[in-house]
Amino acid sequence: MLIIGNGRLVTRSGTNPYLENGAVVLDGDTVQETGTLEAMRAKYPQAEFVDARGGVIMPGLINVHTHIYSGLARGLAIDGYSPANFFEVLDGQWWNIDRHLTLDGTRACAYATVLDCIRDGVTTIFDHHASFGEIPGSLFAIKDVCQELGMRACLCYEVSERDGTEKCAQSIRENAEFARWAKQENSDMIKAMFGGHALFTISDKTFEEMVKANDGMTGFHIHVAEGMNDVYDSLKNYGCRPVSRLLYNGILGEKTMLGHCIHVSPAEMDIIKETGTMVCHNPESNMGNAVGCSPVLKLFEKGILIGLGTDAYTHDMLESLKVLLPMQRHNACDPNVGWCEAMGMLFRNNPAICARYFQKPLGVLEPGAAADVIVMDYKPFTPFGADNIDGHMLFGMMGKNCRTTVINGRVVYKDREFVGIDEDRINAWTLEQAKKLWGELNHRTY
Repeated sequence: MLIIGNGRLVTRSGTNPYLENGAVVLDGDTVQETGTLEAMRAKYPQAEFVDARGGVIMPGLINVHTHIYSGLARGLAIDGYSPANFFEVLDGQWWNIDRHLTLDGTRACAYATVLDCIRDGVTTIFDHHASFGEIPGSLFAIKDVCQELGMRACLCYEVSERDGTEKCAQSIRENAEFARWAKQENSDMIKAMFGGHALFTISDKTFEEMVKANDGMTGFHIHVAEGMNDVYDSLKNYGCRPVSRLLYNGILGEKTMLGHCIHVSPAEMDIIKETGTMVCHNPESNMGNAVGCSPVLKLFEKGILIGLGTDAYTHDMLESLKVLLPMQRHNACDPNVGWCEAMGMLFRNNPAICARYFQKPLGVLEPGAAADVIVMDYKPFTPFGADNIDGHMLFGMMGKNCRTTVINGRVVYKDREFVGIDEDRINAWTLEQAKKLWGELNHRTY
C-alpha cells in the first residue's frame, strides 16, 4: 500500500472534495481511501509514505487530444516554411515532419511526449498519430513506450489519402490491427480508437473501408471543421456539411470524438448531440494556426460532451486552461462567461470522456478509482479552500508545479526526479533521432 499525504487534498469527489491536511491511500492500481493524514497513517501503519511536503494532492490530469508525432519539433525551423493559411501549415510543417518519421522517429516522439506529460502531471492521453514515413507497427511502438514509462493512453492512427492509396490502406490496417490487439488485451492502461485525419483528406470510399475494418471494435477520432477548407470541401464535393457526411458514413456515436469543431453550424451541433458524439477543444493550437475560436459556449448549451486537449502545442493542461477562458471571453466580448465551461471541460468532461473507454474512474480520488495521483508544489499566499480551488489552479498553477506523479499506483516521478526511468539515456537517444529527422527536412547535418 501507498499513502500520499501531508498536503492539501483535492479529490474532485462529490462526497469529500477537500481536506486541509489530507492523504490518499492506494492499494495497487486502485484508490483505497481518502482521509486526514493522521487517520490514514494510523489505519495503514505499514504503508509506504510519499510526502507531499505541504503541496496540493490531486487527481492526475487528462489530455483528450495530443499528437505524439510533434514530439521532435521543438526548436525546429524548416527551410522555406512560411505559411499563409491553415493548409500550408499542415503541408509545410506537420505533414512534412510525419512523412519523414520512421519507427525509431515515432518511438523518440513518444518518449519526448510521455516524459513531458509526466513532468506536467498528465497521467492519461488520447493520442492521434501520423508517421507516413513508416506506418506499420507505429501504434505498437508508441504502446511499448507508454508501457515502459507507465503512461495511460488511448491510441489511434491518422487515416488519410493525402499520400496515396497504399499509405491510406496501411493506416487503415494499423488502426484495425491495434484495435484488435487492444480489445483482446483488455488492459485498463492502453485502449484504441480508429483515427482519421480530416474529412477533406478522406473520401466516402475510404470512410466505408474504415468502418468495415473497424467492425464495431471502437469509436473514431477525427479532426472536424478545424479550418474552413474542411467545410468548403464537404459542401463542394459532397453537397453537405462535414458532420452530416460523418453521419451518412456511420462515423458518429458515443465512442467517437471530433477534434476542434470550430466551424460547425447549429444544425451540426444538434446531430453531434443526438448521436452522443464527443468533441475535444484545443485552444492554443487553434489560435496558433489562426483557424478561429471553437463555439465552446454553444456546444455546452447544446449539452454536448466537450473535453480539453492540447493538439501539438503543449503538454501542460493548466496552460491550456489559462488560454481557454480568456479566448472564450474575448470571442464573446463578455468578461462574465466561460468559467464553468472551462473548469468543467478539464475536471469533469475529460474524466467523462475517459469513462467511455477506461474501466476505472479517472480524474477523481475516491474508493475504486484509478490510482492516478499528482502532487503540485504550490504554497498559496492567499486563502485556499474548497470554494476557490479552481481559481488557484487557473491563476496560480502551471504544469511545472508538479513535483510527484503516480500512474496506476506506480510512482514514476518523485520530488522532480524520474523513478526507474533513465532520463539521460532516453534524451540522448531521442536527440540522435531528432538530428536525423531535422537533417532530412533541411538537407544538412545537425
